[in-house]
Amino acid sequence: MQTITVTYTIKFVISFATEYVFTKCNLCFNAKTGRKIKQVYNNGSIGYIINGKFKSLKYLREYLIKPGLNSCPF
Repeated sequence: MQTITVTYTIKFVISFATEYVFTKCNLCFNAKTGRKIKQVYNNGSIGYIINGKFKSLKYLREYLIKPGLNSCPF
């Protein structure tokens, strides 16, 4: 049996749901389960189902942060 492994580089993390990440190739994944999240069209908006609720791309842009950036007071 042969296996194929694909590696994705994380570009952004959603701040209110840190298990959901966006890759450099603009795919959304649940990092906990390793599943790809499908893009959804709902009421004229394009977005993703995050934690069981629809979130549009316009809404998500406000909450995207780069991974590994910690706020340091000094």
